[in-house]
Amino acid sequence: MARETRRQRRDARRAAGEEAPARSTPRPVPAGPDPAVAVEHPRRGGFIRESVAELKKVDWPNRAQVIQGTIVVIVACIIVGAFLWGADQILRPFVRDVLLGQ
Repeated sequence: MARETRRQRRDARRAAGEEAPARSTPRPVPAGPDPAVAVEHPRRGGFIRESVAELKKVDWPNRAQVIQGTIVVIVACIIVGAFLWGADQILRPFVRDVLLGQ
């Protein structure tokens, strides 16, 4: 229904002395802060205090977990490095003879 049509019907009901019909659905509540409420800005250092508070919540790894993670990363680097070295050795003659034509 067009906005102008709704306005005309509402004005006609008011002129006749009728009450507005009850809404079938409640009005949506606007999202976000209430504009009537003043927003207080945090003082300087608020970001630092909040960051420190969040860092205190972190579940830091213990020494054994750090060592285990380091070993996994080193082994993965060795495997990938060996694969790339092997691929380089296999493709080197093809690149030298076919692509470069030397």
